[in-house]
Amino acid sequence: MAGWPVTLDRAGITDPSLRRDYTEQRRLVARFARAEYTAVRLLLPPALVPDVLAATAFMHHTDDRIDQGPVAERAAALAEWDGQVRTALAGGPADEPLLRALRHTVTRHPQLEPYVRAFLAGAAADLDWAGFATERDFQDYIDAYSLPAFMLLTCLLAPETGTEAYVAGCRSFIEAMQRLDFLDDIAEDLPQGRLGIPQDALARHGLTHHDLTEAGPAARTAFAALVPEQLALVRTGLSASCDLVERVAAPGRPLVRALLALQELRVRTVQRKGAALLAGATRPPVAGALGVLAREYRAARNRRLPVRV
Repeated sequence: MAGWPVTLDRAGITDPSLRRDYTEQRRLVARFARAEYTAVRLLLPPALVPDVLAATAFMHHTDDRIDQGPVAERAAALAEWDGQVRTALAGGPADEPLLRALRHTVTRHPQLEPYVRAFLAGAAADLDWAGFATERDFQDYIDAYSLPAFMLLTCLLAPETGTEAYVAGCRSFIEAMQRLDFLDDIAEDLPQGRLGIPQDALARHGLTHHDLTEAGPAARTAFAALVPEQLALVRTGLSASCDLVERVAAPGRPLVRALLALQELRVRTVQRKGAALLAGATRPPVAGALGVLAREYRAARNRRLPVRV
């Protein structure tokens, strides 16, 4: 893994002020998303790393700005942030290091800008989100918010051709990942009045939001039957996204392979916990995750080594 100054050099970021701006994004991502940071640093070529970290920092910062407080206050914060981002991307004032790094990344990767705008537009769907009445509502949420968020990162790894099929694979992956997140986070979401499993799926098992909050014996039994049903949908989505490994531009393949393998590990961890998810989320499968990252890092490093004759 190249050191950070070398990474900036290989990315062609030579301006001292911009180097400081990107370095600040690196620190932020390393602090609040350590696993993602480690995967990006290990598995992507240095030329891509600063841009992916800037996009990741933007996504998380936007989420943080609208994550707490009354809906009206969060809506006002989103509108203000949307205006600042649009002004920066249009060449206007950019007072924050994040905005300057994002603007520079967009100039280097113009395909990112429409996803920045789509993500900000879709963030409104997350302001007062409390759950989904139907599977269709869940799918609409994926299209409006989850997919644009994921594409902030994956558009930087997109192939030069066949992008429509690539985006479809990304959607299958993020749908599976979002469904898995909602299942794993159920113990945290329920006390906040939120639930990511559609109500029509609950109804098939005779469950309501209230039943899951109370978590009595009958509800736990019914929820134990619902978990494998939801995981089957997750597995379907992961299977549908497997061809991303071949569709992504070659430099991104180790990272995409690792992301798929890590979600498979999570599926098995969630499956083992079953109805106990109502008491708390699973613990990250650290040993398995480190094994995945180490394997892909060795493979990526071997491909980048010069051939000696």
